[in-house]
Amino acid sequence: MTRQVLIVGASVGGATAATTLRAAGVETIMLERELVRPKPCGGALPPAAFNEFDIPTHLIDRTIHNCLIVSPSGQEARVAVTGTVASAEDDYVAMVRREVFDSFLRQRAQERGATLIHGTLIKLQVNRAGVQARYRDAKGDEYVLHADAVIGADGAYSPTAKFLGLKPLPRAIAIQERISLPPAKLARWEDTADLYLGREVSPDLYAWAFPKRDHIAIGVGVGPKHIHDVKQNLANLKRRLGSAIEGGEVLMREAHALPMHPRKHLAFDRAMLIGDAAGLVANTSGEGIYWAMKSGEMAAQTLAEYLEAPTAQNLRAYERSWRKRYGSMYAFLRWLQVWGYGNERQMEVFTEMCRNLDVQRLTFDSYMHKNMAPAPWLTQLAMTRDILVSQFRNYVGPRRTPLRELATAYSK
Repeated sequence: MTRQVLIVGASVGGATAATTLRAAGVETIMLERELVRPKPCGGALPPAAFNEFDIPTHLIDRTIHNCLIVSPSGQEARVAVTGTVASAEDDYVAMVRREVFDSFLRQRAQERGATLIHGTLIKLQVNRAGVQARYRDAKGDEYVLHADAVIGADGAYSPTAKFLGLKPLPRAIAIQERISLPPAKLARWEDTADLYLGREVSPDLYAWAFPKRDHIAIGVGVGPKHIHDVKQNLANLKRRLGSAIEGGEVLMREAHALPMHPRKHLAFDRAMLIGDAAGLVANTSGEGIYWAMKSGEMAAQTLAEYLEAPTAQNLRAYERSWRKRYGSMYAFLRWLQVWGYGNERQMEVFTEMCRNLDVQRLTFDSYMHKNMAPAPWLTQLAMTRDILVSQFRNYVGPRRTPLRELATAYSK
């Protein structure tokens, strides 16, 4: 009997899962509700994504080799994108546009034999006999399809998770604008991506300016307690950037939700969750593209192995493997978000910490290669010393004046 898998969502995670299932000879259907508007996203990717998933680098708008981190008071940390072992080929952050990147992955999945349906899931039933999904197509007509298992790759608001009876995850909100700039001004970000810290732009996460092929994407992310102020945070960021974006044309404003932590379980009887639907977003950075793709690949590999008996016990081999491989990294990044973005004094400490070369290199080891690189104990002691000195300077010493207060003082 031919086995069939339904994937709800055909963005990066769903398309990767579909390609992986087709490589295993599994009949696959992708159900995607939005094929026109681009998915809102900062669009930063590590080289590991291109290497592991055989993605052509011509999809990259820009390769970034430097980062600028700016504290609430205007302290700057300029960081070269280099790991502990320098590599000219892999020392970069890739900037992509999701409409281009997602389209390539979807098309590749279809070329490998996956079926793509443009429609919205409106009901899902999972029982011992299989999966029954009701969806509405772009014309408003309703259809029912049957499958042996389902993968939910449908984002932070995941209808799949909802139909499985799971509670929604706490969510952060990100909002950004794409701004067209004259070449002379866009050159400011030719090889650099910016991160901005401060209560006025983000009380508990960060703001960014990421260059793309012909525009700059500027945005802010805020935690669940501050979502009502997110538009004001974006306006504050634009004021902070000032003349750097003056005269630019806003091409698009977009917003999206980000889950704040992974779900307790990622697999159930005949059902699995990947990417944002599973809560697999890195807390400190908000990175989700690579993790959606990797979880899609791992879930699909597990499902292909156990499709004859897709019980929760069997399919949870996926989540056990995920947690064994990445659990410590996610736990560390959750802690780092609380520690680094907890208040503005701590944001000053975080910025100063980012000036430490060992911190920079270990950070980019984990980002570029998705591996928590161990640090020699002398290196750990030196980093701890520098952090403690910074903590003392910023908590015992005079408070650094945030830029917004300086701007107010100058205007009077």
